Amino acid sequence: MSMSRAALAVLLATAFSAQAEAISEQPYPGTIVLKVDATNTAQQIFRVRESIPAKPGKLTLLYPQWIPANHGPSGALNQFAGLKVSANGKPLDWKRDTVNVYAFHIEVPKDASSVDVEFQYLSPTEANQGRTTITNDIVGVQWQSLTLYPAGYNSRRITMQPNLTVPAGWQYGTALETAARNGDEIAFKPLDLEAMMDSPLFAGRYFRRIDLDPGAKVPVHLNVVADSAEQLEATPEQIAPHRAMVQQAYKLFNSQHYQHYDFLFAISDEFGGIGREHHQSSENGVKLGYFAEWAKQEARRELLPHEFTHSWNGKFRRPADQNVPNFNTPLQNTLLWVYEGQTQYWGAVIAARSGLIKQEHTRDLLAATAARYDNTKGREWRAVQDTTNDPIVNARRPQGWNNWQRAEDYYSEGELIWLDADTLIREKSGDKRSLNDFARNFFGVDDGVNVAKHYTFDDVVKALNAIQPYDWASFLRTRLDGHGPGAPLDGLARAGWKLVYTDKPTDFLKAQEEQNKSANFQYSLGFSVGAEGKLEGFQWEGVGFKAGLSGGSTLLAVNGRAYKAEVLRAAVTAAKTGKEPINLLVKKGGLYQTYALDYHDGLKYPRLERIEGTPDRLDAILQPLK
Repeated sequence: MSMSRAALAVLLATAFSAQAEAISEQPYPGTIVLKVDATNTAQQIFRVRESIPAKPGKLTLLYPQWIPANHGPSGALNQFAGLKVSANGKPLDWKRDTVNVYAFHIEVPKDASSVDVEFQYLSPTEANQGRTTITNDIVGVQWQSLTLYPAGYNSRRITMQPNLTVPAGWQYGTALETAARNGDEIAFKPLDLEAMMDSPLFAGRYFRRIDLDPGAKVPVHLNVVADSAEQLEATPEQIAPHRAMVQQAYKLFNSQHYQHYDFLFAISDEFGGIGREHHQSSENGVKLGYFAEWAKQEARRELLPHEFTHSWNGKFRRPADQNVPNFNTPLQNTLLWVYEGQTQYWGAVIAARSGLIKQEHTRDLLAATAARYDNTKGREWRAVQDTTNDPIVNARRPQGWNNWQRAEDYYSEGELIWLDADTLIREKSGDKRSLNDFARNFFGVDDGVNVAKHYTFDDVVKALNAIQPYDWASFLRTRLDGHGPGAPLDGLARAGWKLVYTDKPTDFLKAQEEQNKSANFQYSLGFSVGAEGKLEGFQWEGVGFKAGLSGGSTLLAVNGRAYKAEVLRAAVTAAKTGKEPINLLVKKGGLYQTYALDYHDGLKYPRLERIEGTPDRLDAILQPLK
């Protein structure tokens, strides 16, 4: 009896899926010893050896595919190379699964009790290969890139004993517990696979450890690595708001769900930028100048409070559909508007409450967020709920028409939704209750426990109702599944503010433009101009779009004059009182073309403006908790 190729493929996929779902909750027998050599910084190569206890017969080893905090199948299998497997010193054949290419099948000999595995992880050497994790001065160890583990067992039931060799004399920060250090070889205490994966490490030639909660029973440290010793220098005045951040988080969440917490913080132009949460630590990477050019770096100071918040929201309280048994079971992201959206909200609030960012500049950032999403044309076809699939669909690849395609909008549009909820609770309770109370109740349970506590949509609704009775299910679904018009800005109005546009940017947003070497014409001409005249950030059906402009283009001249940001600004301003179009000479590929923009409404930059006669709830939200 014959079978079609399609039917056979479905049968094979189903068979493999059934096999993958048969995951034992029994402990994996023995301890896997993992040894990583991170000393080859010149060639940016990690060398990995593993000793894996195994019984004779079939053994399947998995390379992690679905990475928590990345919210998608981002396992860097393309940078995994040189796999060799042996037992009792004799090489063994391995075969990659043809359906699940992250699985490797091995036949363990009858006389073997373990298998030895060797491979390399090839950190990107160019930006177009991915994020750089090794430089001459910094190493970032992400265990999910450096581990093969046996299929068929819950990752919490597999015991690992990790070891790491770092370049001579380097120091490191991690949430892992060090068992011993012999020179540059470090042995860590055994722990389960999930906890190890959730405990990355930064090591550096230039290293500084800053105590953010001196004398505390539950310590919090900022472990800083940098391109030079000068970048580590921080004044007491700069450290103070970081310490205040920790205290404001404690006053908000009224709990700690870690034995100690370690910020891993890289200040570098070479090491890849990152913001990635873990239960007892976080990976954070910014460009040079965080301390050295303190006044210019304010916008970057939302990163640490955001990642710190994730210890409560995302790691301790986790969406139920992300409760998976291992790193090769698909994650579901339906609640990322809580996981990331509310974290975005609290990150901004804690940054303001702690003094990391000035309150007036928090308002400027909020204005930019409100304007961006109020002008997102993509909501006409794609609700913000659907953007929770974007880490799987797009994985942060560049997009040509982001305003129409949408991306991970559950972050910042989620922030607007939670501002809406906060101000609604305040209004309906006569300003006696707020989202602060939700945070204490929802994230503050089981103080001292660091085992994940999962939740559903109904749990969120129930927790909101416990603070303020209301039809929260409809409130949330309307905003998550709706198509506008415009962004959910009721929270702004209820907070006593409205979004307006003026012909001058705020000083804060102007400074951001200068730092990013860009010029924002989003709300006038419908695009931005990046470094060297690159046209980007197009508004779908905006002025530039309707004129025929697109990405991959370079702006050369404005009304016959060589392009500079100030030249284009002057042209937009002049057109406000004239009838002539703004003529742009643009190069795309080998084609030079002039585009006439018939626009006469002047420059437009977002800012917030007080609504007279209303309570200033935004000011109340941003005030430090006592």
